[in-house]
Amino acid sequence: MDSLELQRLVEAAYADRARLDDAARAAVHEVIARLDRGELRVAEKTDAGWVTHAWVKQAILLYFAIAEMRVMDLGPIEFYDKIPLKKGLREQGVRVVPPGAVRYGAHLERGAIVMPGFVNIGAYVGEGTMVDTWATVGSCAQVGKRVHLSGGVGLGGVLEPPQASPVIVEDGAFIGSRCVVVEGVRVGAEAVLGAGVVLTATTPIIDVRSEREVVHKGVVPPRSVVIPGVRPKTFPAGEYALPCALIIGERQPSTDLKTSLNDVLRRFEVSA
Repeated sequence: MDSLELQRLVEAAYADRARLDDAARAAVHEVIARLDRGELRVAEKTDAGWVTHAWVKQAILLYFAIAEMRVMDLGPIEFYDKIPLKKGLREQGVRVVPPGAVRYGAHLERGAIVMPGFVNIGAYVGEGTMVDTWATVGSCAQVGKRVHLSGGVGLGGVLEPPQASPVIVEDGAFIGSRCVVVEGVRVGAEAVLGAGVVLTATTPIIDVRSEREVVHKGVVPPRSVVIPGVRPKTFPAGEYALPCALIIGERQPSTDLKTSLNDVLRRFEVSA
């Protein structure tokens, strides 16, 4: 079944559940299988920028509707859920350290490592990327190659509405410990987020390197060095400090990304 036919069946069933017949169910299962193999992605980068495929997210939502709860025994560990864990990790060259978990319908490229963290359905993780201890890659999040998600990082899942952009972390980025990136925020290639940065769609990301601030929202520019900050805001009850993020520098292009990262962490005294 080609992608256009899959899309037609999924969109029709999503619009009208009465059309969720055997053919539509088969289409949903095929979409999830292709996501698992990396043949389909929820979002992909084109010459015009990132494009979100809403119909693929619709298939994930329909999969939740048709999958049945069941007991899954993994040795002494028992799960009770609708979605099984990903299989064939050795053949795919993917390392998952117990008790890390990758759900079926997520794809990890060869060389990706998942410490005791979690990768949800619809997510895509590029080669050489590290998902460190207790880091979470939410549903449909797109993570590039050679990214480091430090301990406790939370990349939010964005399933609904289907047309909404997922969280995107582009190639070579470094996300410091306990950072939270949600609501479809995009972190540009080789950017560095210091420990504890929280980014939502409305969080001001303020470039403070010049005499006049430049405010971004929803996007961290490539190679930016970002730390947590606060800015004052006045309410009827008084003035309060609200969270923001501060761009304080830029990571220099380098053929050795590890050296580039170490240099920028030292130069800007960024906690990781």
